[in-house]
Amino acid sequence: MAQLNDAFLWAYDIKPSGETETLDASQLTSPFPEQGYRWVHMQSDAPETEAMLQALGLSEEVRDSLMAQQTRPRVIPVNRGALVFLRGINVNPGADPEDMVSLRLWISGSLIVTLRRQDRKLMSVQDTRTRIEQGDVPATTTELLIALLTRIADRIHDKVEDIDESLGDYEAQESLNKHDRNQLAMLRRQTASIRRHLAPQRDALETLVRVPGLIPDTMAFDLRDQSDRMTRSIEDLDLARERAIVLQDELRNQIADKQNIRMYVLSMITAIFLPLSFLTGVFGMNVAGLPGTETPNAFTLLMSSMGVLAVLMLIAMLWKKWL
Repeated sequence: MAQLNDAFLWAYDIKPSGETETLDASQLTSPFPEQGYRWVHMQSDAPETEAMLQALGLSEEVRDSLMAQQTRPRVIPVNRGALVFLRGINVNPGADPEDMVSLRLWISGSLIVTLRRQDRKLMSVQDTRTRIEQGDVPATTTELLIALLTRIADRIHDKVEDIDESLGDYEAQESLNKHDRNQLAMLRRQTASIRRHLAPQRDALETLVRVPGLIPDTMAFDLRDQSDRMTRSIEDLDLARERAIVLQDELRNQIADKQNIRMYVLSMITAIFLPLSFLTGVFGMNVAGLPGTETPNAFTLLMSSMGVLAVLMLIAMLWKKWL
């Protein structure tokens, strides 16, 4: 199976005692450990993936589902196992957190297969592998699944907390600007995108608990706890969305108030200069009979009168508290 290495990422044989054995691609067809299980992690969109999944004994239906281009969080019971599709926060360098990473799983009593797309690492899987190498080894496939779910939920919780803190910073500001408006729009977009995947993921976990013979009663509580964490994250995201909407409304109100104040000031200035414009229009007519055309001081008198009129109108506006 040396030609299958492009799809292969890593594999472990895990015994009930906690001992682990690292496997390479050529050892995947070897017998599974007695009373233990095998964890295989691979790339779902590599050309060799189907052959590797077939070598693990997975049916064509399961292989096609695991290699599908698009997935959404759900659980599909198949014979003595289940297909599980999850989403996790994308913390890869340069990636948008709302572009959540898909994780595809096949789980049975003696085998768990996880797959992700090329260049779409899910750090929760990497963390689980690191813990295993450090000696924190799940005893069963169900415990490994719950360990993966716990770390996925941890990173989702961290992202939700980041959104909450960002909104808290904006709420603490006395005024917001246009840059803040763009940031709030981005937070709303992230909130909506993350929530769009968490709602079906919560439903998928609830379905997983009810799969006959897959989840022991001793582990069902832990699985329900992860489902409850998803529910709390969804509720927090709903609250964050409402807070972002309130902040955006407040920002729009502030912008509208500033524009109204500017328009009001311009209206008052126009009101002051309206009679002055009338006088300049009248005395600017080039017709015979205009008063002052023969008086040397007429221009000075007119300008003084217009100045006095402007001051009187300004005083009247201040007295009326229009300004």
